[in-house]
Amino acid sequence: MLPALLLVLAPAALSGCAAFGAQRSGIVVTTNILGDVVRNVVGDQAEVTVLMGPNADPHSFGVSARQAAELQDAELVVYNGLGLEEGVLRNVEAAEEAGAPSLAVAEGVDPIGFSGGDTAGEPDPHFWTDPVRVERAAGLIADEVVDSVDGVDADAVRANAEDYRGRVDRLHERAKERFSEIPPERRKLVTDHHVFGYLAQRYGFEVVGAVVPSGTTLASPSSSDLKSLADAVRAAGVPAVFADSSRPDRLARVMADEAGVDVAVVPLYSESLTAEGGGAATYLQMARSNTDDIADALTG
Repeated sequence: MLPALLLVLAPAALSGCAAFGAQRSGIVVTTNILGDVVRNVVGDQAEVTVLMGPNADPHSFGVSARQAAELQDAELVVYNGLGLEEGVLRNVEAAEEAGAPSLAVAEGVDPIGFSGGDTAGEPDPHFWTDPVRVERAAGLIADEVVDSVDGVDADAVRANAEDYRGRVDRLHERAKERFSEIPPERRKLVTDHHVFGYLAQRYGFEVVGAVVPSGTTLASPSSSDLKSLADAVRAAGVPAVFADSSRPDRLARVMADEAGVDVAVVPLYSESLTAEGGGAATYLQMARSNTDDIADALTG
């Protein structure tokens, strides 16, 4: 009777394992910027869940219990990496340990290091300020979706990626045109924290400094930091300081006052997309708006 019983139970056990494996579904993305790119690449081929809502700060964001479960049950986890999602990384690691495939996008797009501040030399996660690297990211995402997500039409995903890459490339060409209008002596950036290093490298800007001398929004400047930056701004003749639109620009204004010169404080979308109608609901809107605002502020 025992062999017969085992024969009856074995298919049920195997069916249970298959059912457990089949519980994995959809793609979970950490940041809303990457979420927009993934949705453009995936189209209608799979469900895409984005953890961070509009105007979220990826450095300080933390997941809920429900979102942690979504990560562990995903067919694919897409995250920025290089330390950007400081409050989510342990949940991503837990999902990986539970068997969820993952893609750390920033690690695959030829990352650079921070050029200054407390994080100088460390990998810079803010690759999306360079459209050329976003094009590469779209290709990486397409490859990983085809490899990891069951049931997708590979040709459709790759066609979506190619179409999106074309739109990003047109954005890049437009940025080159707009930035060419800025005189060389005015191609200098001061931001609220170190976030535009990739843009500076791609389009030939000098990063004079940042109000918060770090690559994370969680750091704070000292009075000596502000004085040193004010001195650099005064010496460089910078006409504008760029602050993230989702956070108060008080520190940037304090630095501008410290510099003792007429320096405009210009908001940019640096870490997050906005809600619909907020000016940067998609990556393409975000990058186009930042390009125009930088060019307008520095042209003269």
